[in-house]
Amino acid sequence: MVQNAPFNLQDIPEINPVYMMQYEESQSAWVLLYPEGIIKLNDAAANILKLCTGDKNLEVIIAELKEMFNGADLEDDVYSFMEMALDKSWIRTRPS
Repeated sequence: MVQNAPFNLQDIPEINPVYMMQYEESQSAWVLLYPEGIIKLNDAAANILKLCTGDKNLEVIIAELKEMFNGADLEDDVYSFMEMALDKSWIRTRPS
């Protein structure tokens, strides 16, 4: 786990309602749409954000991602991405 992260394993992340996540055929990728533009997501970001539904905490999200990727050690990468997404206001969190 990343030390001094702005959230903990029990926090429940969700996509900020300013953004809408969807698959765009024209981009051949998942994107975040917002009033001023579009953010094209890479596969890793899309896989993480698809799980940020507001009904599961970060611990569950990490467990689901590990299952999807054959037990890969990805906790630090997920924390780093979540910290960046929180900083950019793509997500918001609430305590469980």
